[in-house]
Amino acid sequence: MNGPGDEASGAAVEGEAAAAALDAPPFADGETGKRGEAEDVIDDPRGDEEQPGPPIRYRIRTYGADMPVDTLMKRMEDEDIYVPDFQRKFIWTLAQASRFIESLLLGLPVPEIFLFKDPDTRRLLVVDGQQRLKTLRQFFAGKFGQRDFALRGVGEDFAGKTIRSLEPSERRELDQFIIHATIFEQDEPTDDRSSVYSVFERLNTGGTPLQAQEIRSSIYEGALNELLHDFAENPHWRNVYGPSSPRRRDEELVLRFLALLHALEEYRSPMKRFLNDFMERNRDPLPDALARYRSVFETTVETVDRMLGAKALRPDRPVNAAVADAVLVGTASRLERGPIESGEEFRSAHQRLIDRLRSDELYQSRTTHENRLRERIRYANEEFGPVP
Repeated sequence: MNGPGDEASGAAVEGEAAAAALDAPPFADGETGKRGEAEDVIDDPRGDEEQPGPPIRYRIRTYGADMPVDTLMKRMEDEDIYVPDFQRKFIWTLAQASRFIESLLLGLPVPEIFLFKDPDTRRLLVVDGQQRLKTLRQFFAGKFGQRDFALRGVGEDFAGKTIRSLEPSERRELDQFIIHATIFEQDEPTDDRSSVYSVFERLNTGGTPLQAQEIRSSIYEGALNELLHDFAENPHWRNVYGPSSPRRRDEELVLRFLALLHALEEYRSPMKRFLNDFMERNRDPLPDALARYRSVFETTVETVDRMLGAKALRPDRPVNAAVADAVLVGTASRLERGPIESGEEFRSAHQRLIDRLRSDELYQSRTTHENRLRERIRYANEEFGPVP
């Protein structure tokens, strides 16, 4: 693991993305809507499981690269190697971080890091290894959070040492230590980068599972992604949805709205793959398209907030993603012919919609099946369409 020079070897690997990687529900952990964090959003946990969609076959090129620590630090400083937003949180204790640095100083092998090369920017996205890389950055900066990074819980030879108090030979050992990286690029399919999404899901299985939108936010960087961040702070959206989601679940609900409004005819379950494809195709829309997205979102949520308030997307206590699909898309479709003048009739139409959805169990189960999703949108258009 710790050896001289750089080496690279190429390999084409064909793999199949199991349906399970696309099946986990975006908003719920079980039938009762119990969530892994205190967040007032649910979705149907069985919706995508019953229609996993055809598996995707990939052709992946992988190669190894041996990088000295000082080179890794320079490339991270230049943002040639970067850590995704959802991995920003540092969870190692000072003792854990110190023992990692001690391993390097002792010349002991450490696990490799795993990087994805973005086909557009050629930057390297850290898929696995962010705790190790962030530990190195903190040690080189001399700070562990708000305090000095002095090694703790290590052998007496290194106890209390900082980057500045290392002996010259120790500093050279650290700078020249080789960390092996596996870098992968997706050759096929050529029109998406879904392999990195699946790799993220498979490698990041410890601790709190990653949410789908956290992954999308990192691998589909671009103008649309920035727009979703902006939309999530819209005050009308905050009134309708509730407090901001630290796991980007509110952004996913906005993405669902835009994708279903503009690409409903293309919808095929699973929902997760549909949203991935929409973000891939629309990463950097033309300015006119971005302006349309902004206009339709702001007009829709302002209307929903003003006329329905916080109960708009809540058939029961929590926000329901399936109801949100119907209410938001139906409202946006009605607004295409002008502002809604009768708040009373709009509220009556909303109640009739909820009653119909509840009666036909269209928001309680199998919510992402194509026919049931389209039925919800049809009901919404029937109820909201005639409202003056």
